[in-house]
Amino acid sequence: MDFIFVIIMGGLWGSFANVCIYRLPLDKGVALGRSYCIKCKKQIVWYDNIPIISYLLIEGKCRKCKKKISFQYPLVELLSILTFVIIYFFYGITFTTILLIALSLTFLIIFFIDLKHFIIPNNLTYPMMILGFVKSFDPNLNSLFPNYVNSLIGGFFGYGIIWLIIFFYKVLRNKEGMGLGDAKLLAVIGFWFGWISVPFILFSSSVVALISVMPSLLNKSKKLSSEIPFGPFIIVGCILYIIFIEQYKNLILG
Repeated sequence: MDFIFVIIMGGLWGSFANVCIYRLPLDKGVALGRSYCIKCKKQIVWYDNIPIISYLLIEGKCRKCKKKISFQYPLVELLSILTFVIIYFFYGITFTTILLIALSLTFLIIFFIDLKHFIIPNNLTYPMMILGFVKSFDPNLNSLFPNYVNSLIGGFFGYGIIWLIIFFYKVLRNKEGMGLGDAKLLAVIGFWFGWISVPFILFSSSVVALISVMPSLLNKSKKLSSEIPFGPFIIVGCILYIIFIEQYKNLILG
């Protein structure tokens, strides 16, 4: 029964994540107002808003105007369900689960917003910085999370290292490189997982980014100077950190 509840909640929160992904870059409220087709602006009836199932039943088209609905919508809902299920599988119904779900949903929203709009909204990163630091005062937290001293150092370290990269890139190339949104995102991770997570995530995200753009560089559809959103790669790096956290800590701390 718990498993079914987790799947349902994952789908519902995935649907809400889609609302955030669409509305936040447009500075529209996410709490009020029913969902509507972005093509014809007609409100979507409740039975066309059931996560994943409705998309399949209406064959990925708006019931009113018949325009194609982006595959992003069921994809985000599916990723949200998978996130809920995986976290529940490892941590059960615990406070750690609630925290990781909150962080994961925020990352899911940031991933698609940055991928599409090249921005990371402050109204997502600032609350997560605060939550990441405040939770570190709980002495009964899972060992995945640091204490408040480590958390504070991690937040400033995460922000500072990206700020330095931005500063020196501008000095050397006389133009903007990474954005401060990336610095704030790495600060969020630092507050949540401590300073030790920052080098791993920065390195692994850079490697993943290089691998992903390499085909475009080879066929010359992109240049080294081309703009790419780095936020999604930072998030992938954070996922890799969580997966390999024990091996990494043993390597660094012995």
